[in-house]
This record gives sequence, structure tokens and C-alpha cells, in this order.
Amino acid sequence: MGSDGVHSENMQQSSRFVSTWLVGGVVLGLSVLGLRFALPKKKKRPIRVYMDGCFDMMHYGHCNALRQARALGDQLVVGVVSDAEIIANKGPPVTPLHERMIMVGAVKWVDEVISDAPYAITEEFMRKLFDEYNIDYIIHGDDPCLLPDGTDAYALAKKVGRYKQIKRTEGVSSTDIVGRMLLCVRERTTVDSPSHASLQRQFSHGHSQKSEDGGAGSETRVSHFLPTSRRIVQFSNSKGAGPGAHIVYIDGAFDLFHAGHVEILRLARGLGDFLLVGIHTDQTVSANRGGHRPIMNLHERSLSVLACRYADEVIIGAPGEVSKDMITTFNISLVVHGTVAEDNDFQKEKGNPYAVPISMGIFKVLDSPLDITTSTIIRRIVSNHEAYQKRNEKKAASERRYYEGKSYVSGD
Repeated sequence: MGSDGVHSENMQQSSRFVSTWLVGGVVLGLSVLGLRFALPKKKKRPIRVYMDGCFDMMHYGHCNALRQARALGDQLVVGVVSDAEIIANKGPPVTPLHERMIMVGAVKWVDEVISDAPYAITEEFMRKLFDEYNIDYIIHGDDPCLLPDGTDAYALAKKVGRYKQIKRTEGVSSTDIVGRMLLCVRERTTVDSPSHASLQRQFSHGHSQKSEDGGAGSETRVSHFLPTSRRIVQFSNSKGAGPGAHIVYIDGAFDLFHAGHVEILRLARGLGDFLLVGIHTDQTVSANRGGHRPIMNLHERSLSVLACRYADEVIIGAPGEVSKDMITTFNISLVVHGTVAEDNDFQKEKGNPYAVPISMGIFKVLDSPLDITTSTIIRRIVSNHEAYQKRNEKKAASERRYYEGKSYVSGD
């Protein structure tokens, strides 16, 4: 009995040892398998925000709205309203859809663009935004966006709690810019009158002018833009040209910044590591193109170019002539100019502003992808004067109410 008991006890110990070893092996094996096949830790999904608009005659106010919208999320998706929808709700657009798509896609805060977006956020389109585009919030400015029947275009988004609001940028709108151009047309018909000396001075200092008949809609608001260093910093890139960078320089008025400007900047940027853009002064533009130009003042034009993803830096108030000192100071490797421009100064034999870079062998003429100039935009307005005048008058009352009811807000 004694030996049997000892033998039995040994057997039990061996059995416990084997069981422990097997269990430990299974646990260890499962742990290894778990480490090998465990699902990766789920990354936090980026917050995607959506903003739509007509973006007709796109200006720095549009760009500032997109900048603010992008700050509310990680990715900004922008819907560009179709030509047909704009005609039905506001009147004829100045720039067609394909040009507006180029403009919006070039804004450096935009991650994705949707073509032919509806003017109003319908339930069907809102569901598409949420399900297909993974949109978290729909963004719009604090100015009212009303449909022809007087209802809020963003009522549905507000109802489901997926709406966020940004501040409107004061002092500019597409309607305002159309008004400036129409005022310029009237200005030119009263040529050389002492009472119409310099429209640009009025634009730059926020004055207004009434036509002599004093009829309805006769008052045209001009530039209310108040440039600040903070706004320029908000639009500027944080990085300069690195050591040994191939710096490309292009200059011009860049008035009524349009798709033609964007496309030539895109080509220029592709020729180097860093694109430096020179913005001519109001005085230089007026001297070359007449006292009725530019439509947009220097700082307005500078912000529009700064918002473009192809421009790395701008010279605000660049000289009309590219000098040797300027090339040395900014370490410019190549100076370029497009074939489509208001002034083909590069073809002059005398007084050529590009004489120095040409003599240095660092000047290149680029074939402009689009045959559009600032004068093209103005001609579109003039050719359809009555329709745009009605469009302006239609919005004038609501815009006046908006401005009168608000104190100045920076739109930060």
C-alpha cells in the first residue's frame, strides 16, 4: 500500500505538470497568434467638412471663407454650383463652371472639389454628402442664403445638427465687384471729366459714387477693404525657399484674379522649386492700362494670389521692371511671362521691363493655357450689362441691410 501510494502521488504530480505545461503552451500560443493577427489600432478618422458656393468671379472673400471652413476640420470638400442652378437662383454667372472649378481647386485650403453641386442642400444631396463623401459638417457664412421662395438654403443641415457657421469677410462680394466694373464702364463714357479724376483712388479708400440720375440701384459700393498684417499672415505660407532652391519669378497686375492667372502660375511653379510672384502697384497698373484700372486694389490682388496653392510668396508692390539687383536679392533663377497678357512688354525693343533677365539668359516665355485676361472678364460684364445690372439691383437691398445691421467683423 505504501509503495502504491507513493506511485499514485507521483502520477498525480506528473499529471499536474503535464496539464500546467499544456495550458501554458496554449496560452502562450494564443498570445503569439494574438500579437500576429491582432487588428491594428483604429486610427482616428479625419473630420471632413463641406462648403458650397457659386464662387463666381472668385475673390479673397471666397478664399477667406474657405480658409475658415478648413480650420473647422481636417479635410475640406467644396461643392461648386452649376451654371444652370446659378441662373435659376441668382442670374447669369460671369465665369462658367469649368473656370470656377479651376479657381476653387487652386485654393490651397481645398482638398477636394465636387462639380455641379445644387444651390440648395436637399435631403437627397445631404444624405449623399454624409454617406458617400463622409462629410461631418456643412459650413456656410453668417450672411443669409435664401432661396427664391424665401426659405433658408441650409435649413435641413441645421435641423439635423450638422451645420457650422463662419464669419463673412466684410468689404467685398461678387456683386460688389460687378458694380465696380459697371462703374468703370460709366466712368469711361465720361472721359476726361475733372469730376471723374481717378476711380482707383475711390476704390482704395472705400468711397462711393452716385450716378447723376440718382435712380434705383445707382449707388455702387466700392472697395471697403482694410488691409491688416494679420490677414496677410493668415494667407501666407510659413516656409521660404530652401538653400539652393530653383526660384522662378513671374509678375503682373493679377487684377480680377481668374482661371487664366491660375493656369499660368501652375505652369510657372512646375519649372522650379519655389514660385515668387510680383504684384504691381496700383499706380503701375493705372499707368499701363488706364486710370480706370485696376478694379481690385493692391492688397486685394495680393491676397488672391497668396491664396493660390501654386504661389509660394508674393512681392506686394513689385517694380514694373526686373532689375539685376532684384534678381540678386531674391536669388531668382528664372523669370517667366505668359503669351496671353494685357501688355506684351517682353516684345518691346526699347523700354522692355525684362531686358536684364533676357540679357542674362534666364527669361522664358510660357504658352498660356487659357486665352483669358482681365479685359475678357470686363467684356463679359459689358456684353450682358442689363442682366448683371438687374442681378446687382436684386441683391443690393439685402446686402445693404446686411452691412447696416452688422458692425465691422474681421472674418477670422
